[in-house]
Amino acid sequence: MRIDQLLAGQDPSFSFEFFPPKTPQGEENFERALQELAPLAPSFVSVTYGAGGTTREKTVETVRHIKDEHGLEAMAHFTCVGATTVELRVTLEEIREAGIDNVLALRGDPPVGQADWVASEGGLEYSHQLVALLREDYDFAIAAACFPETHIHATSPEDDLRYLKEKVDAGVDFLITQLFFDNALYFDFVQRARDIGITVPIIPGVMPITGYSQISRITSMCGATMPEHVLTELDARQDDAEAVAEFGVSYATMQCADLLAKGAPGIHFCTLNRSPATRSILSALRLWRPWDAAHTGLGEPRRPPAVA
Repeated sequence: MRIDQLLAGQDPSFSFEFFPPKTPQGEENFERALQELAPLAPSFVSVTYGAGGTTREKTVETVRHIKDEHGLEAMAHFTCVGATTVELRVTLEEIREAGIDNVLALRGDPPVGQADWVASEGGLEYSHQLVALLREDYDFAIAAACFPETHIHATSPEDDLRYLKEKVDAGVDFLITQLFFDNALYFDFVQRARDIGITVPIIPGVMPITGYSQISRITSMCGATMPEHVLTELDARQDDAEAVAEFGVSYATMQCADLLAKGAPGIHFCTLNRSPATRSILSALRLWRPWDAAHTGLGEPRRPPAVA
């Protein structure tokens, strides 16, 4: 089923991001996470590409496995790195033949060891070109990424939004943000997007903090910032891994509740192929139901529940 149709429901969507495992131990961790998270009935899950498109075949295989073996709606991340247009079409045919209905269109990161992004000869240079190719020739629901704190390679926030508008106008059905830890950044970004005419749903991407050094590494790579008060709490716990994880779950639960209460259309959890944090947060949110109180000016009003 197309995810854009799922997003039309009255309740918020909850979705999980996985990456293709690379080792036998990784396979075990991934399968365990799937088995523990599948009963939570997510609206959909997504599977990433490696840098430089290094897991292209594995991504398609993993999405097919999730759909066939676990019965979950799944979306394949898809980049134009390291491939000609002909090669992109070959992979897209494989995706279509696998019964996959949803694609997250990305320009992608350069291969490991390559500092600058360079388009392949005979390939595509920009993500809006990939979106246009998908919209013209394939009946997929198309997602794209967006950046509340501005893409690390963008020349300005204004240029970043202008390129995003170009991408959406090419045929994007919904957006998923890069991770962030200050909700004000999300709400400001959504308002700026609405102001320039971007009307598609913008789903916040949330990564629960589960490790001190891990989150420092990830934020430095993607340019996400951490509020000072959160850093202070993490620094006070840095020598106690369990305390860091407990704080991370508590903070992400409050972050998600605030997003949903103020009208965010859902939450996309970056799971890192682990289940405990995401399972705890989503279980608490479903008991809490902060979205019932949502009154939003973000262009995505929550519809009231039907009267019995």
